[in-house]
Amino acid sequence: MEILLCQDVKKLGKSGEVVNVKPGYARNYLIPQQLACPATPANLRRIERKKAREAELYAQQKKEAEVLAEKLNKVSCTVTVEVNDLDRLYGSVTEADIIKALELEGITVDVKDVLLEKPINELGIFEVGINIHPEVTAKVRVWVARK
Repeated sequence: MEILLCQDVKKLGKSGEVVNVKPGYARNYLIPQQLACPATPANLRRIERKKAREAELYAQQKKEAEVLAEKLNKVSCTVTVEVNDLDRLYGSVTEADIIKALELEGITVDVKDVLLEKPINELGIFEVGINIHPEVTAKVRVWVARK
């Protein structure tokens, strides 16, 4: 039986795909759970319209993220840390420290969006990635200075 998936189903397919399943699986599980619907021409047109709206929304979000990324690329923040006599940090600069410094600049980001490959263990200037959108990443300059 051919059905049209309305939502992503593990090990079966993604939303909008037409798949062939056994009639009992479709009738007893997929259709009652509203995970799928019969593959009729009307349902296919409805899913195509839904995909077009989602693609338009995705493009709009990407454009907004690119504008924000341009703004973030110009931002720099300073993190002050305590160091010993040899200019070694007692701890390290982590994502949380960078977020606090960005909040002082008036920018709010989530911890999971900061792309820090490894904690910063020395004084200097570092480029840190901020993930704004799945396809857009901004670079923020972080100055690590002594207190």
